[in-house]
Amino acid sequence: MSQIVETSTGTVEVEVIGSGYPILVLHGSPGGIDAARAMSRFLTTDTFQCILVSRPGYLRTPLDSMNRSIDHEADLLAAVLDAVNVSRAGILAWSGGGPSAYRLAVRHPNQIFAVVAIAAVSFRWIAPRPDAAQRFLFGTGMGKHLVAFLSKYLPEQVVGGALEGEGSVRGEALRLLTKQTMADPEQRQLVLDIAQTVNTVGQRQEGWQNDVANYANIDSLELDQIKCPVLLVHGDADTDADMKHSRFAHEQIPDSEVVVMEQGSHLAFYAHPRAAETQNRAKTWLSRCAAASK
Repeated sequence: MSQIVETSTGTVEVEVIGSGYPILVLHGSPGGIDAARAMSRFLTTDTFQCILVSRPGYLRTPLDSMNRSIDHEADLLAAVLDAVNVSRAGILAWSGGGPSAYRLAVRHPNQIFAVVAIAAVSFRWIAPRPDAAQRFLFGTGMGKHLVAFLSKYLPEQVVGGALEGEGSVRGEALRLLTKQTMADPEQRQLVLDIAQTVNTVGQRQEGWQNDVANYANIDSLELDQIKCPVLLVHGDADTDADMKHSRFAHEQIPDSEVVVMEQGSHLAFYAHPRAAETQNRAKTWLSRCAAASK
């Protein structure tokens, strides 16, 4: 269960799961600690200690009334690590969790030993304009309840819709990807769980609006100042955060490598024929980086 933690920099909703190498898990935009929980399931709890948070403005983590910047969020996350008595951690960041993950590595290098950045925003990002169906499903309270209903009774419709909405794969390739995802219990459940965390109203509205405003005004995240190793993972059919974000990060970050997931959507790390293989690679890489940092 999550708890409210008072840090030296502000209040954060936090949950710590497992034991082993500490990994700070940063959800995307929108999201919340429920999304972070789903993201972290592939990390074995006897090897990794997952530190889950709701980023500012999401669920039970309030936005600071005076400072709503990406750098303030990075400092808040550093304070979370102090509050849970973790001296150094790795980061698992997805999508809109990227900017604060990168800034945390820049501003608090002694606290971060590695970053796994999944389809992570690395420069100015303008939120895509949703169509009418998306505005209803993910931008209204009624839509939120409908997504929950469909996830329970018509899961294939939700999975197929998510894969279509987050990528450019179409036709027979999309039908095959949907079928493969539905056939894998872990991949299917991940997509269904995440679909219920991306509503932009209610307890997620402030965080979403703040992220959209901040990311549209990114000048530089100073990626060239990151000292720790960074593993970048991106689907080449991602329409939410174009693969240019990971390519740019790779060009800027001295110690980085890129894993390209062919015909992969924004969900590719979790829903793709190579998802399990790529997750295992990330786990091995994090363990190696953690051991090397001691």
